[in-house]
Amino acid sequence: MYIVKAEAYQAEKIVDMSVRAFETDVNVGGAKGDCPPEFDSVEWHRQMAREGHLYLAMIDNDLVGAAIVFPDETKRSVYIGRIFVDSVYHRKGYGICLMDCIEKNFPWSAEFHLDTPCWNERTNAFYKKLGYRIIKVEDGFVFYRKRKNEPNIIQSFT
Repeated sequence: MYIVKAEAYQAEKIVDMSVRAFETDVNVGGAKGDCPPEFDSVEWHRQMAREGHLYLAMIDNDLVGAAIVFPDETKRSVYIGRIFVDSVYHRKGYGICLMDCIEKNFPWSAEFHLDTPCWNERTNAFYKKLGYRIIKVEDGFVFYRKRKNEPNIIQSFT
C-alpha cells in the first residue's frame, strides 16, 4: 500500500467509498446516521483535496481507502482527522497498512494525534493496537496520541 495526495476531481469516488465505510459503524456500537461530519459531502472532500489534506490509500492501481491529515511541521506533529477503508476491503489489514503509510509519510513528526467516538468499539481497539495512548476522554470522544519511540501499552478508558 502507498498513499498519494488526492485531486479535487476524485472527490465523488472518495465520497462513495466514505459512505460505504462509515455506514458500517452501526455494526460496532453506532446508531444509524452516526457518521463523521461531512463524510458524504463531495464539496468538503474537494476542499480537503485542494488544501492538500486528503490522501488516497492505493494498492497497485486500486483505491482502497483514504485519510484526512493535518500536518504541523512547526509543532512536529500530525493530526489524523479521519481514515477510512472501503467496506469491501474491511478485515484485510488495510487499516493497519494505511496508518503505517501515514506515519511513514511524515518522518519529521514526533507525534501523531487523533480522536474517535467513545461508542466505536472497532476504532478504539484499533488505535490502541497500533500503540496510540489515550490522552483524554471528553464530550463523547476518546483523544489519542502516539509518540515515536514510545512503548506500546494497551490502555482502557472505561
